[in-house]
Amino acid sequence: MYRPAKAFISLPALRHNLQTVKKMAPDSKVLAVLKANGYGHGIARVAHQFNCADGFGVACIEEAIILRQKGFLHRILLLEGLFSEAEIPLVYQHRLDLVIHSSHQLDWLLASHYDGKIHVWVKVDTGMHRLGFNPEEVDSVIAKLERSPKPFQIHLISHLASADESESFTLQQIACFDEFSRPYAYPRSLSNSAGLQRFKQAQYEWVRPGIMLYGAGHPFLEEYDLKPVMRLVSEITSLKKISKGESVGYGNTWQAPRDTYVGVVAIGYGDGYPRHAPSGTPVLIKGQRVPIIGRVSMDMVCVDLTEVAGQVRIGEEAVLWGDEALSVDEIADCAGTIGYELLCGVTQRVPFIEVQ
Repeated sequence: MYRPAKAFISLPALRHNLQTVKKMAPDSKVLAVLKANGYGHGIARVAHQFNCADGFGVACIEEAIILRQKGFLHRILLLEGLFSEAEIPLVYQHRLDLVIHSSHQLDWLLASHYDGKIHVWVKVDTGMHRLGFNPEEVDSVIAKLERSPKPFQIHLISHLASADESESFTLQQIACFDEFSRPYAYPRSLSNSAGLQRFKQAQYEWVRPGIMLYGAGHPFLEEYDLKPVMRLVSEITSLKKISKGESVGYGNTWQAPRDTYVGVVAIGYGDGYPRHAPSGTPVLIKGQRVPIIGRVSMDMVCVDLTEVAGQVRIGEEAVLWGDEALSVDEIADCAGTIGYELLCGVTQRVPFIEVQ
């Protein structure tokens, strides 16, 4: 590991965040969401730290099989359900829970020749208008499942669209979920991370935390003492002085307003640092914020070290995100994106180092 860009993954932070979720929803089971390679942290690594979760949520059968091959016996829910009828044998073989959100998925399941026990989560569209049966279809879908000779174990599930932004819309979704699920005694699940933090009445029998388990996501992390899991760092590899009016980086987009002490940090969009992070985006050097200047390159970013001149040397650590003083969400805000994307986007050339 000669190149200094590294991602440190705090295993204690993962365990702490899961325990925080359990305290927040003491009467609910926890389905820890591990999709997209554990939000970029490593699906198997994360699953080991979430061993006391009641189940795992993944996006596709490939992710589920990785977990089974690693020896995890937890319930694993395919959050998008079946992409093809050919997956049904694998669902039974690997004892997976299955979301159904469309009539074609229901038809595939009912027509299959497999009849072992399977947990079927009927997804209902409560207003997000992405996946899910319309509420008026729920009775018909459940009736078909109940009439089937196959031993389906039925659950009801939906997804909150804007629990971190719109209270009124979220309350409408909760009311819709309550209304169509009221006649049934089946287990239910609605809360994602933002729903867990803001709407206790939406916890139901299962909660599905995702981004909060990784210590990211607006807006209430400090209130609940969630710990950042990924700390992305590199080092200063070059130091130089430039004169007022000189430019830095591709396109000459930044001109020095004064004589400036410039440092180069060995990280760039080839590592997953956002290319669109503008000049002024903070980096931590010796615990102090210094601004990026110029465009982010594939392998490097430049920073203005004038305020810490004389304190910084070659090899000085630079923190790109992950300290309590510099969250991934802040960097995402600067770059016009979200922390989810940055965490998932760290590339394969960055070594991941576990912190015990």
